[in-house]
Amino acid sequence: MAVKKVRVLVVDDSLFMREFISSKLADDPTIEVVGKAGNAYDARDRIIELSPDVMTLDIQMPGIDGIEFLRKLMPQYPLPVVVVSAVSERVFDAMKAGAVDFITKSAMKSDQERQRFISELIVKLKIASIAKVGKHKNSPLRDIIDSQSAVKASGDAIIAIGASTGGTEALYTILKGLGCHLPGIVVVQHMPPVFTQLYAERLNNECAMAVKEAADGDEVKPGRVLIAPGGLQMTVVRRGSRLIVKCFQGEKVSGHCPSVDQLFSSVAKLKMQKSLGIILTGMGSDGANGLLEMKKAGAQTIGQDKQTCVVYGMPAVAKKIGAVDRELPIQDIARNICGWYDRVTGGKK
Repeated sequence: MAVKKVRVLVVDDSLFMREFISSKLADDPTIEVVGKAGNAYDARDRIIELSPDVMTLDIQMPGIDGIEFLRKLMPQYPLPVVVVSAVSERVFDAMKAGAVDFITKSAMKSDQERQRFISELIVKLKIASIAKVGKHKNSPLRDIIDSQSAVKASGDAIIAIGASTGGTEALYTILKGLGCHLPGIVVVQHMPPVFTQLYAERLNNECAMAVKEAADGDEVKPGRVLIAPGGLQMTVVRRGSRLIVKCFQGEKVSGHCPSVDQLFSSVAKLKMQKSLGIILTGMGSDGANGLLEMKKAGAQTIGQDKQTCVVYGMPAVAKKIGAVDRELPIQDIARNICGWYDRVTGGKK
C-alpha cells in the first residue's frame, strides 16, 4: 500500500531558495512539492488551486510580508505553515500569527550544511502536516492572575515545564497569566541556539515574571523563569540552600538537546514535595519518562489536553505511561498553577 505523500507549497521571494528547497524536498519519497510562489498573492492563488497539506513561508517578501500574509490567511484558510527565516525575533510574530514551526536559513556554504537544513526542514514539514491549526490557538486566557493576588513564593518550591512544536505560544499563554510572586520556573522549549535568547527577551518584556535564557550557575528563585539555552542540556541541582541550573554541552537525550527528560529527571532527584511538572504540546515522547520520575518523587503533574495541543504527542505519551495527574486546556493552566501553589503552601501570604 502506497504511503500518502505530504503535499508541500514552497513560498519564498528568492528564486534560488524556491528552486533549492523544492528540488531537495522532491528527493524525499514521502514529500510532493505541489507548487511554488514568490509572493503572498501568488501563494494565495496556489493555496486555493492546489490545497496543499503544508506550506513553507519566507518572512521577508515584497508587498505583503510573510507575517501579514499569515494574519490574513489563518482566519479564512487555516493551513500548517513552517516559516523559513534568517535569525530574527520576527519568527515569534509569525508563530503568534499561526505558524506551527520555524527553521533558520543558514549560510549553507557546504554540502553538509545544506543537507542538515533540508533534513531538519523535512522533519518539521512532516510534523506540521499533522498539526492542529485554527481557532484554539487564539483561545482567550481564563482567570488571568493579577500579580498582586498571587501568594508570596518561597524558595522551597519549583515548577518545571517542557514543550516542543507549538510550545512557544503555549508557554506564552501560561506565563502571561501568572503573577510575579510564584516559585522559580525552569523551562525546556525545543529551539535552536540564539532563538532561545530572543524568545526569553520577548517573554521578559510581556510577562510579570522575569524571564531570561539560563546561564550556568543561575539561581532558581521566586519570580524568575529560566529557559534552557538552545544546544545545551540544563539540569537543576542544590548548592547549599539554593537551587541552581547547570547548563552544559551534552549528548542528546530522548533525541533532543536541550531535553525535557533531562530537566525533569534532575528535578525529580531533588525530591521536593512542592514541585510541579507540566508537559505541553510537541511531537514525540521527550519529557514523558522524566515527568513520571517527578510524579514518583512526589511532584504534582499536568499535561496539556489534546484539544489545545498543536501536536498531541509528548502529553499523550506522558498520559499513557501514567505520568499525568490532570490534563488541562492551555488557557486553564496558569490558574491551576496558582491554585496548586496556594494548596501546597496552605494559602500563606
